[in-house]
Amino acid sequence: MNMTGDKTSKIHHGRNIKRFREMLGIKQEGLAFEMGEDWSQKRVSLLEQKEEIEQDILEQVAQILKVPAEAIKNFDEEAAIVNIQNNYQGSSVNSSPAYAINCTFNPIDKLMEALDENKKLYERLLQSEKEKVELLQTLLGKDKA
Repeated sequence: MNMTGDKTSKIHHGRNIKRFREMLGIKQEGLAFEMGEDWSQKRVSLLEQKEEIEQDILEQVAQILKVPAEAIKNFDEEAAIVNIQNNYQGSSVNSSPAYAINCTFNPIDKLMEALDENKKLYERLLQSEKEKVELLQTLLGKDKA
């Protein structure tokens, strides 16, 4: 990766710590607790505002967040977004997405078949209920006689 001096100055270590911390669902208080008793939520907040952070603190934070210190030092959000956009399979008009569905049947036909099957089942259920009612009526008629 070829990085110019101008590009390196745009990477904000504190902001990157904040991004990684938030992605992992860790609050500033939690990070301060893990950093040691000299740390507070306010100090973590101030750390996240610093553009460049000392290597030893950076490594300590990286160890707590379980990410490489180089990831915090070199993470560039703009470059990551461009990379995601360029590698997204559906971003190109000419590319055919890997998730394309090629139906060999008409889905509406299948829906209509299912609807017809439901009608037939309902009619059979209705007929069965009519037979039960008739049977009950004949049994009740015999008891009265």
